[in-house]
Amino acid sequence: MLQPRPGIEKLVPARHGGIDYLELKKLGILPENILDFSVSTNPFGPPPGIQEALNRASVDCYPDSESTELRLLLSSKLNISPENLLVGSGSTELIRLVATAYLSPDDLVIIPQPTYADYEVACHLVDAQVLKQPTREAVNFRLNVAKTVGLIRKHHPKGIFLCNPNNPTGQYLSREEVKEILSVAKDSMVILDEAYIAFTESAWASTELMDCDNLVVLRSMTKDYALAGLRLGYAIAPEQIISALKRVKPPWNVSSVAQAAGVFALNADDYLDTCRMKIKQAKEFLVEGLKGLGLSPLPSHTNFFLVKVSDAAKLRQALLKHGIMVRDCTSFGLPNYIRLAPRTIADCQRLLSAIRDTGVCRHVS
Repeated sequence: MLQPRPGIEKLVPARHGGIDYLELKKLGILPENILDFSVSTNPFGPPPGIQEALNRASVDCYPDSESTELRLLLSSKLNISPENLLVGSGSTELIRLVATAYLSPDDLVIIPQPTYADYEVACHLVDAQVLKQPTREAVNFRLNVAKTVGLIRKHHPKGIFLCNPNNPTGQYLSREEVKEILSVAKDSMVILDEAYIAFTESAWASTELMDCDNLVVLRSMTKDYALAGLRLGYAIAPEQIISALKRVKPPWNVSSVAQAAGVFALNADDYLDTCRMKIKQAKEFLVEGLKGLGLSPLPSHTNFFLVKVSDAAKLRQALLKHGIMVRDCTSFGLPNYIRLAPRTIADCQRLLSAIRDTGVCRHVS
C-alpha cells in the first residue's frame, strides 16, 4: 500500500476545547444542552442582526479570494495599509501558512510551554524541529524572557511562536518584553499570536511594531465575535511577508458567508465593548466563587484562566454529567489543571453548584 511521506504517521493532531459531538452522542447528551466553559470565545454570541447579513451572502459564486471588503474595513479600523493584511479561515490556517512559507525541513523553532498545540503541529507538517522552553508553575507559568533571549542567541532559530496572551495560562508579555525578543531575533520569524487580545486587560498596540521586518501578528475574529462555526482571522505583517503568505494560501480560503459576518461584526459599533464589560464582571464573579469553594484560580490577563484540581480528566467527566464542559489541560501537559472561560453569571452559578456537587474541593491539595 502507498505510504504517506515520512513523519506523517508520527504526526499527532492537537486536542482542542469545545464540544466532541461523537462523545456526547455516546453519552446520550444533546449538544444544545451543554454549557461550554471549555472554549474561550465571546459567550454572548455574534452581534444582533448578523443572521440577516449571512442570508444576504452569495453562496452560488466563488468568494472573493482577497476578502477585499473585509480587508479594507480592517485596514480602516486598525489604521494600517491593506497591503499589511491577510484574511484567513481562522488563525490556525494562518499559523500553517507561516510555517509553509518560511520553515524548511530541520529548521529550528522555539515554542514556549505550555501553549497552543497547533504551533507544534504546523512545524511538524514541514518537518521543522521544535525546541520547547518550559515555564514554571511557581511563577504561574509566566515566560522567562531572559531565558528566551538566551535560547535565541545560542540556537539561532528560524522561528519563534509567542502566544500573547498565552493559551492556556492567560499570561501576557509587555511591549518591552516582545521588543527585547525581537531585538535579538533578527534572523528569526517571530509569530505573535494575539487570538485573545480583544479580552485582554491593558493591551498594548502590536501594530506599532510593523517596522520590524520579521514579525507576523495573528488575530482571531472567531473569539471576538463568536464566529467559531465560520472560522475567521487575519494576519498583520510587513508587505513582503503578506506577499509570501498569499503565494501559499489556498484560493477562496474564506467563505462568502464568513466574509459577510466579519464585515457586519466590525460595523457593530460598541458591541465588543459591551461584551468586554459583561465578560469582565462574569470572570470576577466566577473567580470569587471558585475561591469560596477552596479552589485557587491562577492570575490571568484575559478572559480565561487556569484552576488547579486533583484530576482534570476526572473532573471534566463528572461535570459532563451535569451538562457542563470544561477544558481538561492534560493535553497541555497540565493534568491537574482545568481551563475556564466565563459565560453569563447565571451560567457561572450553575458551574459553581456543579463543582460543589462533585466534591472536587475536598480533594485539591
